Amino acid sequence: MSEKARKVLKILSIAVVIGLILVLIGACINLYVIHTGGKRIYSVKAVRGSHADCILVLGAGLKPDGSPSDMLRDRLSFACDLWQEGVSDTVLISGDRASESYDEVTAMKNYLLAHGVPEEAILEDPMGFSTSESLIRAKEVYGYENIIVVTQRYHLYRALYVAEKIGLDAKGVNSDPFTYRGQVLRDMREFAARVKDFFKFLSL
Repeated sequence: MSEKARKVLKILSIAVVIGLILVLIGACINLYVIHTGGKRIYSVKAVRGSHADCILVLGAGLKPDGSPSDMLRDRLSFACDLWQEGVSDTVLISGDRASESYDEVTAMKNYLLAHGVPEEAILEDPMGFSTSESLIRAKEVYGYENIIVVTQRYHLYRALYVAEKIGLDAKGVNSDPFTYRGQVLRDMREFAARVKDFFKFLSL
């Protein structure tokens, strides 16, 4: 083996080791976030009888026809159940109102209205561009302190972790009645998002 080849092999070996270390660090952070957030995940039945300032529904995309995606539909369905149980008088819908052709918040509101939640019980946050922004705005813009977050379990871990870091008293309701298509890719993105938010809120 030539000297040049040995140098290339050494560099590649070092790169592999560094990559493995970074993956291990990321895995440890993910386990920590999952453990921290997972302690406050409940079913609709388990939160029955409690009362929160609001039920926060996080956006999850739209179908080509502008209706809620399957994941968002289920979040809204569970939010309807919680509202009907009297868990809160307010449903805060937080999503991206990017344009007239892409408006998560209006699609979410229309779903709630069609399923029995009155307009006066719905509060719109059109600037929920990320999980952390939705939670921060729930506290700092809308003044809520005690909330119930509705989203899928894989997402709840991080949402509840962030809520705790910013001083929100939050419980989570798991809204995934089945496994969704493309979940492996979402899990991969969430792995990175947990690491990002861990460092973002590390100083709090």
